[in-house]
Amino acid sequence: MDALEHIAAAVLYEGYVLWPYRRSARKNQQRWTFGGVYPRGFVESAGSGDAWRVQTQCLVTGSEPRVDVEVRFLQVVSRQVARVSADGRLEFVDELTTGSQRILAWDEAVERRFAFPCDLRVMAGEEREAVDGGVIMRTWDELRGELDLSVEVVRKDLRRVTASLTNLSQWSGVERDAAQRHGFMSAHLVLRVENGAFPSMTDPPTELKAEGDACHNYGLWPVLVEDERTMLASPIILYDFPKIAPESPGLLFDSGEIDQLLILNTLTLTDAEKSEVRATDPRAREILDRAEALTAEDLSRLHGAIREVRVLRPEDDSWITEVDGRLLQMEKPRLERVIVNGREVRTGSAVRLHPRGRADVFDLALDGQLATVEAIEQDYDDRVHLAVVLADDPGRDLGMARMPGHRFFFSPDEVELAL
Repeated sequence: MDALEHIAAAVLYEGYVLWPYRRSARKNQQRWTFGGVYPRGFVESAGSGDAWRVQTQCLVTGSEPRVDVEVRFLQVVSRQVARVSADGRLEFVDELTTGSQRILAWDEAVERRFAFPCDLRVMAGEEREAVDGGVIMRTWDELRGELDLSVEVVRKDLRRVTASLTNLSQWSGVERDAAQRHGFMSAHLVLRVENGAFPSMTDPPTELKAEGDACHNYGLWPVLVEDERTMLASPIILYDFPKIAPESPGLLFDSGEIDQLLILNTLTLTDAEKSEVRATDPRAREILDRAEALTAEDLSRLHGAIREVRVLRPEDDSWITEVDGRLLQMEKPRLERVIVNGREVRTGSAVRLHPRGRADVFDLALDGQLATVEAIEQDYDDRVHLAVVLADDPGRDLGMARMPGHRFFFSPDEVELAL
């Protein structure tokens, strides 16, 4: 998939079902928390602060731009399971076991897309899936809405684009679960332009700042994706040109979180919990299966990555080397030893920490701790730093391998040589 499809999918399924991905987990008792566009009757009756209409406004430059908009959302689908009796009748149950497969009654979702202009309507429906000894029944209610697009001339070669999604359902009530079946969940808009360009709304050019500040966005925030011709109006505030980390092994439902932590936590689930995950939702089952299939090398790639390297040119050109016509900065040579209180400290020396800065909680927590000097480094201002690894750190081997998060840096006057 291209960048837009990756980011749009992450937005669409953000919070779909949260770790530990089980139906019984408390955090999964209320779902579809982002981008819900509900029936107006529910919003006004429940007083919940939810939206029945969302809108995005942005600018577009060009003499004759053509703008298109598409709405994408999830529609809640009720999944019921039933046994089939000898006379063919259905007996609805909370859980169905068919051979090695276990299926729980719960809610799923189906993806919908509509492009302007359109009759934004989904008729109520039902489908049945036969399984050994039973039936999975999926039902959904009618959806009615309006997708609107307008382009207003601000001045020569500048226009203001307004796109909105309105829920037109006549359903009313105060029960959120019922309202969600008549709502557009995780709704977001995709805007594209031909013969023009979208300036950033997060950081508009100076000459367009006043016009950008005059744009009104309700429930959606427009960000550039891929290039200046594509805008994603997201219910989650993103930065321009968001990207999925290239080392990510696949889509999660917490894409703003750290993959490594989520995957490691998933792997710690008990067999009984994993069984419930697989029975809860097919997409959750995919996440669990993917996590269990990762190798040690796959997991190590999730531990950290350098996104950008900038070459600084120090005054001493001896630190600069030329490779294939490019000037590259070399590390300043590491020191073999440093004198602390008249005693020699080397790589591998055992030291006791006495932080002086009190800059954060680590300066308090690490005071008096034993550590091993992993390296003695010197910066370009000739300041000496001791890279140390805590003696009782369970991830000590990662620190000795110079992995982030397990090495700490102190000046020589913040350590003493341990006996």
